[in-house]
Amino acid sequence: MGTVVSIELADDQPPEQLRDMIAEVCDWLHEVDRRFSTYKAESEVCRLQRGEITLAGCSPDMRHVLDVCADLWRDTDGYFDAYAGGSLDPSGYVKGWSVEVASARLADAGSTRHYINAGGDIRMRGGNPDGEPWRVGIRHPWEADKISWVLAVTEGAVATSGTYERGHHVVNPRTGKPARGLRSVTVVGPDLSMADAYATAALAMGEAGISWLAQRAADGYQSAVVTDDGRAFSSANLPAAV
Repeated sequence: MGTVVSIELADDQPPEQLRDMIAEVCDWLHEVDRRFSTYKAESEVCRLQRGEITLAGCSPDMRHVLDVCADLWRDTDGYFDAYAGGSLDPSGYVKGWSVEVASARLADAGSTRHYINAGGDIRMRGGNPDGEPWRVGIRHPWEADKISWVLAVTEGAVATSGTYERGHHVVNPRTGKPARGLRSVTVVGPDLSMADAYATAALAMGEAGISWLAQRAADGYQSAVVTDDGRAFSSANLPAAV
């Protein structure tokens, strides 16, 4: 998926069992990359885009992803759009979803305390190795050696979308041009797939995304935003570390 994934298990289990858990997670993430990549010609996404397979012939996972992307398109007034770039690209949902599934698989295998970070999309369960909440630093959007917020999360997800590493890569579907107005968007909530999608949608909205994110707090999603001109906003219940 064009990023590095780190996995930390804090469970008190035999090392060989923990290694097996990590291997299974890595196998799943590589499978997602093979099937949903927009760069690999034989991926399921690319084959669907070229018309070599129909939606009915796609895997259940692909149909699930496209169904959720359609729901997100409606829920975000079109700002989350898997076709914003002109061709099918569900990456704004897939990365968070794949890590959410990976975390659920670890839980099913008996892990109650773990941390998965896929390029800034993070899912945590239980406490860290010291029994404390996991601490997550949100990078300062201009100064790479500094942080804007430190979050303390025991159970939940953190997703950040910004322009400071990949430039203005998120397209505003209304204009067809790169979105402007927000430099960094972080969303914290119970489900990483939705947190990731909400962060992407808000970035596409520009400054209007600040008030849109505020409404997501009712569903348990808190947010922290930095605008292009350096203003910072955060929701009232953002789990900032003391």
